[in-house]
Amino acid sequence: MQQLGTLYVISAPSGAGKTSLVKALLNQDQRVCVSVSHTTRDMRPGETDGKDYNFVSMADFNAMIERKHFLEYAEVFTNKYGTSRLWVEEQLQQGRDVILEIDWQGAQQIRKQMPECVSLFILPPSITELRQRLTGRGTDSEETISHRMSEALNEMRHYGEYQYLVINDDFDTALQELQAVFTARRLELTRQQQKYSTMLTELLSE
Repeated sequence: MQQLGTLYVISAPSGAGKTSLVKALLNQDQRVCVSVSHTTRDMRPGETDGKDYNFVSMADFNAMIERKHFLEYAEVFTNKYGTSRLWVEEQLQQGRDVILEIDWQGAQQIRKQMPECVSLFILPPSITELRQRLTGRGTDSEETISHRMSEALNEMRHYGEYQYLVINDDFDTALQELQAVFTARRLELTRQQQKYSTMLTELLSE
């Protein structure tokens, strides 16, 4: 029987390095995929429909809400973003681990609907380092950076709601710790019993 995948909820404040860590994890672990959200916002230059986001109209998005299509959804400014329940469930049925990169509010919605999910929070090593990472991009005004810092502080206050905590001080170490969570989950007794049922039966047959 096909072993089911695990749903992972990963959250972090802007500047903590979540996107880079998840990308690196995907490059070294072919059993993991990231959910592509639906959104009502306009496609930006360089983006691809179905890869970066699934771009839909507001009317279609609202209709999907009515049909309970989303595991979670949120409105950010004037746009909406949501995670497809059907897509996630299909990936899990195929034995793939699925990552949802969402904020603490979306994570709360997911836990209520899928309490078996594994949640992980990524933090920067310090406020000073976080500000340096945000200013290091060199594309935002001081006002924008201050706003993002305020949002980051609010996000970080919810780290205690998660099962695992990774501090992204050294990138390679943080990546190893992230991978360790996935590896440990796959080595759980019930999963190993399912995966190696025939071998275990033969081992204990005498």
